[in-house]
Amino acid sequence: MPVRASKTGQRLLAACLALTASSAFSAAPAGAEEPPLVSTDDRQDSFYCAERRLGYWFYCAKPKPPEPSSKPSAPAASATSQLDAVTAELRELKAKAIMEPTPTNVTAYIRFQREQLDRASLFSDVWQRAIWQDPDLDYTLQRPVSTLGKRQWQDARGAERNTVMAHLSERYGLFYFFAQTCGACEVMSPIVQSVASTWHITVRAISTDGGPSRQFPSYTVETNQRTRMGLEPKATPAVVLWDAAKGQAIPIGYGVMSADELQDRIYLLTSKEAGRDY
Repeated sequence: MPVRASKTGQRLLAACLALTASSAFSAAPAGAEEPPLVSTDDRQDSFYCAERRLGYWFYCAKPKPPEPSSKPSAPAASATSQLDAVTAELRELKAKAIMEPTPTNVTAYIRFQREQLDRASLFSDVWQRAIWQDPDLDYTLQRPVSTLGKRQWQDARGAERNTVMAHLSERYGLFYFFAQTCGACEVMSPIVQSVASTWHITVRAISTDGGPSRQFPSYTVETNQRTRMGLEPKATPAVVLWDAAKGQAIPIGYGVMSADELQDRIYLLTSKEAGRDY
């Protein structure tokens, strides 16, 4: 019995000691510091950064974006200013090579000039390709420059001119001012008479000095007709087209003209608006 009592006492003593130690560890001191709450904003994870109390060793704050530079960016140079700069540099290199013709200066000028020649060649090549691919830009479709194309254009143009001239007498007539003492009139009178006969155009020949004309025996002497038409009163020979429909004088030209030139002028002035044929 005494032995059993002592064992029971030992067990009770051990249980008391265990309870005492457990209460000592479970009760934290009142003044102990807890990990601080980390401040967050709406863009941060509140559970990760705040509720879990991660403390100082975790960086929850997001880095601030870099502030924009206060200096404004320089505007890009225009193409005009760049071309002016190239021209100025080329002139400077040329002047320096002339004034100081050392191998270095001359070589620098030649190299820079070659660069600009290559740039001009590229521009010319792209220009030609653009014209080939866009018929609206190709002026040679209106006025061919090749031998074959030019001949075809001239034939078509001649046929159109002849059609206009064939119907010209229905509306128009000619005033031809000449002088007996005018040497150019001796050359021009047969040309006017030939064109008028070919297209059956009525010609009214007017002598400015009262002298006769072999090509136009039924001439009349001028009585201030050119002034009333608003023409230069002293220039001879002078060919004027008269529009009977409008009662309007259309000067064709002064001095000597070939038959083709005279017909071309009449054709253009009666059937083509200004700017449409060039």
